[in-house]
Amino acid sequence: MFMKPGKVAVEDIDKPTIQADDDVIIHVVRTCVCGSDLWAYRDLEEKAPHSQNSGHEAIGIVESVGDAITSVVPGDFVIAPFTHGCGHCAACRAGFDGDCQAHTDNFSNGVQAEYIRFAHANWALVKIPGQPSDYSDEMLNSLLSLADVMATGYHAARVANVSTGDTVVVVGDGAVGLCGVIAAQMRGAKRIIAMSRHEDRQKLALEFGATDIVAERGDEAITKVMALTNGAGADAVLECVGTELSVETAMKVGRPGAIVGRVGLPHEPKMDMSASFYNNTIIAGGPASVTTYDKQVLLKAVLDGDIHPGKVFTKRYALDDIDDAYQAMTNREAIKALVTID
Repeated sequence: MFMKPGKVAVEDIDKPTIQADDDVIIHVVRTCVCGSDLWAYRDLEEKAPHSQNSGHEAIGIVESVGDAITSVVPGDFVIAPFTHGCGHCAACRAGFDGDCQAHTDNFSNGVQAEYIRFAHANWALVKIPGQPSDYSDEMLNSLLSLADVMATGYHAARVANVSTGDTVVVVGDGAVGLCGVIAAQMRGAKRIIAMSRHEDRQKLALEFGATDIVAERGDEAITKVMALTNGAGADAVLECVGTELSVETAMKVGRPGAIVGRVGLPHEPKMDMSASFYNNTIIAGGPASVTTYDKQVLLKAVLDGDIHPGKVFTKRYALDDIDDAYQAMTNREAIKALVTID
C-alpha cells in the first residue's frame, strides 16, 4: 500500500477473486519496483494516502480463471504484462496493444502482492513453458523483465525504426534505457551511444552492446554526440526518461529525418515542436506493446539465451521489505529492485 510520500508498506487484505469472465487470478512469484512507481513516493505527483500501490510488473502461477479464458489454465506459469491488450482491435492488430481500443482499463496496478487479479487476460497473458523451478535465478529475472522494461526498451527501438547499420543514441541509463541498448543491438545497430553518468550503469550498457558512453548532460552531451558522429547526428534516438532535459537532448542529437522513439513517461505537459519541424525530426512512441513483443520475439530471445535483460535487477528484497526496495531505487543504489514472493 502507498501510505504517504516516502513510505510504502505491506498490509493483509482479502485475496482477489474473479470479477469478470476474462479475469485470471495469479499467484505472484516475482515482482519489482519501476521508476514510474517512484513519482508519488518522491511526492512528484498526487496520490491518496493509504491507497493501492502502483506496481505493475510480475511473473506468476495461474490460480484460477474466468469462464471466457481459453489461453491458460490453473497451474500455468505466465508473464503478467503491464498492458492488457485484446489482440483483435485495430490497435492490437497493428502491433500497438499498449493502446488497446477494446477497453479502458488497459494497465496493471497493485501487483506488488502475493495474489493479483489480471483483467482481460485471455490474449494479454504470455505463457512461459514449464514451471519456475525449471529456470535459473538469472532466467527468472529476465522473464520478469518481459512484463515491462525489456518490452518498453524494445518499443523505443521499434518505433524509432532502428535498422541494420544504424547509429543509435539511448537517452537514459535506467532499466528501460539499458534494455533499449539491448533492443538496438537486436535490431542491428552498428553503433550505440549510451548516455550515462553512473559507472555501474555504464558497465552494464557496454555489456549489453553499447559502443560509446557519453557522461555529459545538456549542451555538453549534444556536442559530444555530434563529435562522435562527425557532426551528422544519430539515425535513431531512444528517449527513455521523460524529463524536459532528456526530451530536449533527444530532439537535438539526431540527424535530419531521424526518428525519436519516446518511451519515457512525459513529466512535462508541453513540448516545443518548432525545432523538430525544421529538422524533419519524426517523433513516435507511447506505452509499449508488451504482449506483441513477448510473443513475437522477446520470450524466445530470453529462453534461447540471446539476451539477458534480468541483469538490470541489481538488488533483491522480500515483499515484507518493499519500502527498502523503494528506498534503494530512490537513492539510486539499485538500477531496478527485484521483489520476491515466498
